Amino acid sequence: MKRREFIRSLAGVAVSLTPASLLGMTPSAMAQVHEVQDALMESGESAALSAAEGRAVPLPDLPPRLRGRELENYLHRLRAFNATHDGDVFLDAKRFDLLRSALARFERIQKTIGFGNFYLLSFDEAVHLAQSRAEVGAFTVDELDFLEQIFYERALLYGFYGEKPMKNLTDQIDRSEVVKVPNSGNHLYRGKPLEMYTLLRRRVGSKLILTSGVRSVVKQFMLFLSKIHEGNGNLSRASRSLAPPGYSYHGISDFDVGQTGYGQHNFTEKFVESEVFKHLHAMGVLSLRYPRDNLTGVRFEPWHVKVDV
Repeated sequence: MKRREFIRSLAGVAVSLTPASLLGMTPSAMAQVHEVQDALMESGESAALSAAEGRAVPLPDLPPRLRGRELENYLHRLRAFNATHDGDVFLDAKRFDLLRSALARFERIQKTIGFGNFYLLSFDEAVHLAQSRAEVGAFTVDELDFLEQIFYERALLYGFYGEKPMKNLTDQIDRSEVVKVPNSGNHLYRGKPLEMYTLLRRRVGSKLILTSGVRSVVKQFMLFLSKIHEGNGNLSRASRSLAPPGYSYHGISDFDVGQTGYGQHNFTEKFVESEVFKHLHAMGVLSLRYPRDNLTGVRFEPWHVKVDV
């Protein structure tokens, strides 16, 4: 069989997969789907031929090209990020139950070792700690499978289109490369992140505070699962508010800033009204990871400092 004919035979399999059917696949099965779709892209086939209907069907695992009404709908969902929208992807009942039990286990681990230590905890360390501490309890096989699926599923299936800087579930934070920032409970990477934060503090003053720094895969997991739980299993809604585990640049460089006395407003759009943000904006040195109406699928985050490393 010629390569082109072989590629097109694979297309018939690829088009039968919808976002709902892709969710929950094992990593090995997902890898096979990725191979098929990568081969289709490499071959120059922008669409696969549906034998049943004899027409071009777009692949479900590629970011949309947003134009016209599609762009308007996308921006509406982004701006109303906490609402439920048509097309949002939800966990089924079984996976939602696994989310709740895994999330409760992460919460018990955080309570056991403290917030600061939890920020840097690797997945392997979390699993080992859970096994060794009766007050936490070992992760079940089903819970581990669920967490692995969430990590390795392509997040664009439920609406997140950002890059994935941490590719492996077991990626670790090198503790020798981070420093704890006094009076913040958070850490920053040495080099550019720490230099950027020091510069901002020097120019803005003590009103500028670090509200979130380095986050491990485990910490991002806990934040993301909490957001899914809050939305009754809505993966799309959660990903409009924060990056899924592995996709967060807090794992390699970024950090969040706020203003003293501003409380929860530091994590809302109201932060643009703060003295700290106005000062940062006027300085012209602030680069945001998620600017207004960005195309990564995440709401506007005026507090999230982008650090390229």
